[in-house]
Amino acid sequence: MSFIGREVSDFKVQSYQNHEFKEVTREDILGKWSVFFFYPADFTFVCPTELEDLANKYEDFKKINCEIYSVSCDTHFVHKAWHDASKTIQKIQYPMLADPTGALARDFDVMIEEDGLAERGSFIVNPEGKIVAYEVIAGNIGRNADELYRRVQASQFVAEHGDEVCPAKWQPGAKTLKPSLDLVGLI
Repeated sequence: MSFIGREVSDFKVQSYQNHEFKEVTREDILGKWSVFFFYPADFTFVCPTELEDLANKYEDFKKINCEIYSVSCDTHFVHKAWHDASKTIQKIQYPMLADPTGALARDFDVMIEEDGLAERGSFIVNPEGKIVAYEVIAGNIGRNADELYRRVQASQFVAEHGDEVCPAKWQPGAKTLKPSLDLVGLI
């Protein structure tokens, strides 16, 4: 089943951000682009490398009106403890969502039930709250913030220019394609 076009369900979770606990709801994601960045657990090995990569790119995401929400099945208290204990995680300024019941992970279909952990899933959500791109990969493979950022930019471009599509490796300012029946050999 594809998640493309699916609306994010109502949710209310606790988060840890900038030394504070805050509530985050579906309403908070509307009106801007969002990335839900699921990862298995705090105090692990691959996760901090990904989260640091995102932290280093966070200002770029903010400049294109995109909020990052990292999500694990840990509590917001565990997020704070990890933040306090790790110089790598201290770089994070985006909200770290707590999903101890797995409700968000289940809603995005990334919950590993037998382990109580989330898969590595990245979901790009448009300002209307609909998923426009996603990937789910094996737990032992880290993701790349630069590529995720490029995909957000491409998603924003096609949302604004509905008659154009972005080819492989597209970057802002590069040529796009205008699909027509003639191009695909149907005329």
